[in-house]
Amino acid sequence: MKFVIAPDKFKGALTGFEYCDAVIEGLRFVFPEAEIVQKPLADGGDGTIDVVKHYIGGEKISLVASDPLFRPQDTSYIYSKSKRIAFIEMAEISGLKLLSVSERNCMHTTSLGTGELMVDALNRGAKEIILAIGGSATNDGGIGMAHALGFRFLNATGEELRPTGSSLTDLVQIDTTKVHSKLGAVKVKVACDVANPLCGSQGAAYIYGGQKGASLAEIEILDKGLENYAAVVQEKFGINVLNIMGAGAAGGMGAGALVFLNGSLVSGIDLIMQIADFEAALINANWVITGEGQLDRQTLSGKTISGVLSSSKNKKIPVAALCGSVTLTASEQEEFGLSYVASISKGISNLEEAMTESYSNLVFAAYNFAKLLKQSL
Repeated sequence: MKFVIAPDKFKGALTGFEYCDAVIEGLRFVFPEAEIVQKPLADGGDGTIDVVKHYIGGEKISLVASDPLFRPQDTSYIYSKSKRIAFIEMAEISGLKLLSVSERNCMHTTSLGTGELMVDALNRGAKEIILAIGGSATNDGGIGMAHALGFRFLNATGEELRPTGSSLTDLVQIDTTKVHSKLGAVKVKVACDVANPLCGSQGAAYIYGGQKGASLAEIEILDKGLENYAAVVQEKFGINVLNIMGAGAAGGMGAGALVFLNGSLVSGIDLIMQIADFEAALINANWVITGEGQLDRQTLSGKTISGVLSSSKNKKIPVAALCGSVTLTASEQEEFGLSYVASISKGISNLEEAMTESYSNLVFAAYNFAKLLKQSL
């Protein structure tokens, strides 16, 4: 019997690695000789950095870079010297979480720090950069990131613009004469699970500008700025970013990554599964066990379980989901293609108790799943 354990974290309760430990403990009561493969996963959100570090075997590089308001900030990214791969989370240096509520206004924030981390990685010899762009505080189209890499953004009089969202309306020219010499030799993959276009009613400013502190009037300015930015990019590089799904991700960083980094936009979970070599782990597997904190209808919208299900279905391997809470109906479970679903909570408890008891409850749930499975053999 071969099991593959492939969970996301239980946010605030269990890491993906702890989830694997608990499930193994439960399974071993019933199948002591089973082959068990651990493949903790993530979808590009919180906790992804630890999962990637596990698979690429990198070290955490600590440095000081610019936060969304240009202030020096201690931060880090993962770099594997042997594989020459860097993993950078935009949220760690250009993220909304770094700002107080009163400081949030994406008219004035920048992705400069994200670019500074890339420069450090390039100088270390990186040949591949994986960039997760969730949780940004910016709406600058990625010009802050590009500025750090040597691109210059100029107004009508040839003056250099401050790389923020408010500057995009004044952008007339992009100077590429001082671009980092190693940028053209690096492959960039962008974990992006947002399909928003760059501008318009479903674009970066109108959909996300409000939560990043912009007023309605400022959102209109930002949207016009992104439209102008797209026109300048089209003229300079011959790339039409207006019709590219995902270009509006992270305040237009999706577009910036495509234009300035020649990057490819990839689903977060698909990217992590590639890094984990998940397909190889499925060979000869009898069951896949997955889970996350809450299993609901949103689970299939680019979440970890959706990726696990997709790969497992292709190989006709049944999937069991052991989750913190479950709000699916029986018909939804059938629609998703899950063979077994269980909420691990025991008894009547509040959220704090449920989170505290997550590990032991998960051991118990895995044990009972294994018992049921053995009886059917």
